[in-house]
Amino acid sequence: MRYIENILLYCLKQLNGERTIYSIYHLLNGKKSSQTLQDAHLFSLKKYFRILEPLTRESFVEIFNSLHEKKLVEACGEQRFQLTKAGEEYLVNHPQPYYINGWRYQAYTLLVWERLSLLIQVTSNITFQETKYIPIQKNTEVHNWLKEFLKVCSIPKQTLGKILFSELVDCLEQARGINPAILVFRLTGYRQIGLTSTQTAKMLNVDSIQYHLEFINILHCIIQKLEDAPSGLKVLPSLLTDMEQKDSLTLSSRKTWQLLNQGFSPEEIASIRNLKISTIEDHLVEFALNIKDFSINTFVEEEVQQKILEISRKEATRQLKVIRNSLISASYFQIRIVLAKYGDRKWN
Repeated sequence: MRYIENILLYCLKQLNGERTIYSIYHLLNGKKSSQTLQDAHLFSLKKYFRILEPLTRESFVEIFNSLHEKKLVEACGEQRFQLTKAGEEYLVNHPQPYYINGWRYQAYTLLVWERLSLLIQVTSNITFQETKYIPIQKNTEVHNWLKEFLKVCSIPKQTLGKILFSELVDCLEQARGINPAILVFRLTGYRQIGLTSTQTAKMLNVDSIQYHLEFINILHCIIQKLEDAPSGLKVLPSLLTDMEQKDSLTLSSRKTWQLLNQGFSPEEIASIRNLKISTIEDHLVEFALNIKDFSINTFVEEEVQQKILEISRKEATRQLKVIRNSLISASYFQIRIVLAKYGDRKWN
């Protein structure tokens, strides 16, 4: 079972032929364009945002061609595909990675891993009273975090390792579809050097993409469990110290947001920033996607908003052209911003 195939089929099912296959590639890579951010919301694909940054375009095409050769997908337009009956059956019988949540966790997943791996290495060497070893992580911020943790930690140093081990077991033993070896083989401790991702994948007889996804899945599992029920844990919750969910606005859209809050109109902002009005409209769509209390009433009358949503639900589509053909009084921008604000709600 390869998660990447399951994920691609799931994404295609969600897209329903309304985007090209490369929209999936940009989603997995975490491209922070207005279109990709909007697609992640509109098609309920946020959990897969940015989970495969190392994936090359060539590898993506190769995997996709394999799905086509297996007759799991079929063309439904230029660079657009949909699931065949066999693809639908495959998707039902092969589960998605249960814990992956790229939109929520991926921004700090690597930092959690660096903290966890260094904490385990140091704790292991403390247990065996070893003071001479080379830290597995070089990140100065991670070292400073660990020093601060050890400074304020009230747990006796010699029992720290036992508690850490127990908490990790508690986190993973009830987890769905998790193979602890994915993580354990990577860990460095007293007189033991952890394997690289490539070495671990080879040992477990999985390809690099499958290993990467399983590794991300297990880290997101740990993060989720720490967020959901940290009260009974004494050590692991420290991994999330000073980790705040970052907003997903692009740098350029933040500048537009500042000017908008100063009372400038979209046209004025475009002039001030020497940008096309279409670019400013992209930013407004980002605000509708990401800022909970952002009102779009200034840009689209409420009656028009309702008509756009009714057409979208009736036609079961998020294609701008289809909606506009039924409501020519609405601009493409107005349709986009309405779908961005409300389009990810389940259709009745």
